[in-house]
Amino acid sequence: MSLSSELALQCIDGEWKSGSGSWDIIDFNPYNGEKIAAITVATVAEVDQAYRAAERAQREWARVNPYQRRMVFERALRVIEEREREITETIIEELGGTHLKAGFELALSKDMLREAMQLALRAEGRILPSPVDGKENRLYRLPVGVVGVISPFNFPFFLSLKSVAPALALGNGVVLKPHQNTPIVGGTLIARIFEEAGLPAGLLNVVVTDIAEIGDALIEHPVPKVISFTGSDKVGRHVAQVAAGHFKRTVLELGGNSALIVLDDADLDYAVDAAVFSRFAHQGQVCMAANRVLVDRTVEKEFSERFVAKIRTLKVGDPQDPATHIGPLINSTQADSIEAQVSAAIEAGATPLLRGSTDGTMMEPTVLGAVPAGAPILTSEIFGPVALVIPFDDEDEAVRIANDTPFGLSGAVHTADTERGVRVAQRIDAGMVHVNDGTIADEPIVAFGGEKNSGVGRLGGDATVEAFTTVKWISVQHGRSAFPF
Repeated sequence: MSLSSELALQCIDGEWKSGSGSWDIIDFNPYNGEKIAAITVATVAEVDQAYRAAERAQREWARVNPYQRRMVFERALRVIEEREREITETIIEELGGTHLKAGFELALSKDMLREAMQLALRAEGRILPSPVDGKENRLYRLPVGVVGVISPFNFPFFLSLKSVAPALALGNGVVLKPHQNTPIVGGTLIARIFEEAGLPAGLLNVVVTDIAEIGDALIEHPVPKVISFTGSDKVGRHVAQVAAGHFKRTVLELGGNSALIVLDDADLDYAVDAAVFSRFAHQGQVCMAANRVLVDRTVEKEFSERFVAKIRTLKVGDPQDPATHIGPLINSTQADSIEAQVSAAIEAGATPLLRGSTDGTMMEPTVLGAVPAGAPILTSEIFGPVALVIPFDDEDEAVRIANDTPFGLSGAVHTADTERGVRVAQRIDAGMVHVNDGTIADEPIVAFGGEKNSGVGRLGGDATVEAFTTVKWISVQHGRSAFPF
């Protein structure tokens, strides 16, 4: 049974209610086009209500013993485990995610909740020495107060939880705005899980709305001290500019154009497996996806043949079918945009090693070789099932090509010599590079983030504590200070 019908509401100050806007966000199944739900948008007034509720609830929550706070996340984990089948069905229905994708996203999400349990106990203070006799410097690590979270459509359950759970665990309140294409999986479903887990009312609020209704109210509001945004670099740039104008901190997890490099001594079969997963997981709608597969020219022909042969085995179709590898893109606009990118590259001289067709939201895999230098598709993020195979002559050229993009999120290097791989990885301008693995990876205790247009800040482990807390200096003078006048 789908959860969608009962969660097509706003969740503000512990109440489930309709928005008061004059229009609805229509939530569609991207595979069959069926209407899942209609959600009346939240207005600026409701954004204010949500932030004020989080602000009130946070004051008491910050005083709760962190050992008690972490019990909420233990219960939330149990709720997910008990309702995993329903959540899986909802991910498939709203995102067009396959069974494999839903399982992958849920595994990441459960790991994130386990980390949140630990983060509740990680806000450690310090005592520092002073050059003044008898003085004690205490550094207290405190919650920032309220965090605004804006999540994307591709991994909405995990990427919402990635900010929401740690922020709450560290004593903050949260207002979450999910993407309008995934308002349930990325928003109200999470509110329901925490409600069932016993999170105090008002601490987590979900507003389903759109910039057409609220403008920049979610960012400009005076209550939130940190804005955590995951999405495109274009929107991220705007978020950063608006937030900076209001002296707010930001954590920006943005797009990517990752390169998976196959050196001349790589295990080709293994590299093919890594490249296929890294490019085609969730139809390529992954910020870390390997848009570009860079292959040493001496093994390019052999690699390309094996790569295309492996891709031909992928099943494209209904995400409800457990055997499906590639389901629909989130909407037809996305598919049309990628189709136009591919057509332009072919017209410019790229060779289609495999040319898939497009029908609505469904795109079959495409592989392009011999992409001419300067083609826009080389430096753009391709958020769909399209791979570029690019030859290189030596390590220096591989590094130059890998870095020839405004993005710098993830990457991978395949080689029989681990330390050679590490040396190449160190030269790639990306926040994360994986030797002899795929480009898609996220672990809750490791700092995750990118360079260049791929974002600002990091989440994961100690970086998360830094993101959602602030430091307060309180000094204590034992005895009497001597003042100059």
